[in-house]
Amino acid sequence: MTGVDVLLLALGAVAVGAGVLVVTTRHLVRAGLYLVVCLGALAGLYLVLTAELVAWVQVLIYVGAVVVLLLFAVMLTRAPIGASDDLDRPGWPAALIGGGAGLGLAALLVDAFRWTRVDLPDPGTAERLGEQMFGSWVLPFEVLSVLLLAALVGAIVLSRPDIGRPAADRPAPAAGGRR
Repeated sequence: MTGVDVLLLALGAVAVGAGVLVVTTRHLVRAGLYLVVCLGALAGLYLVLTAELVAWVQVLIYVGAVVVLLLFAVMLTRAPIGASDDLDRPGWPAALIGGGAGLGLAALLVDAFRWTRVDLPDPGTAERLGEQMFGSWVLPFEVLSVLLLAALVGAIVLSRPDIGRPAADRPAPAAGGRR
């Protein structure tokens, strides 16, 4: 076992541990911070695998955007930041389904590769990645951008109960100025 293997295992353990903490914590802000740790560990995995461009895209887009998205979600939905007892559910169904899916995927992986060594293709370059991204993957990126825009507009509409109500049902504005 080489140093690269140890580093991959350590970063993988950090990513999995932070991912478990994301779904088990009852604090919204802590879940977002654990998600940042998980995505940062994934960026470290990409760096170890010599995919520097993908690692920096991971850091810039996902790690940076997750923090902004979390702040938008907290502000727009007026969600409680601390622990919330009324949203607590039993965790055993999710653990059972997640564990079963994980074991099924592990069995599928072992059955597919039978612990054989797989020859990797030549490392990618930014030029080849750009050709693929702007050649055959343009439409999925555009569809994703429209989907994210629709989700943002939907979050704004859901956070504002006065949008869409008739004028007679809306509460009167406060006398001191804007609400």
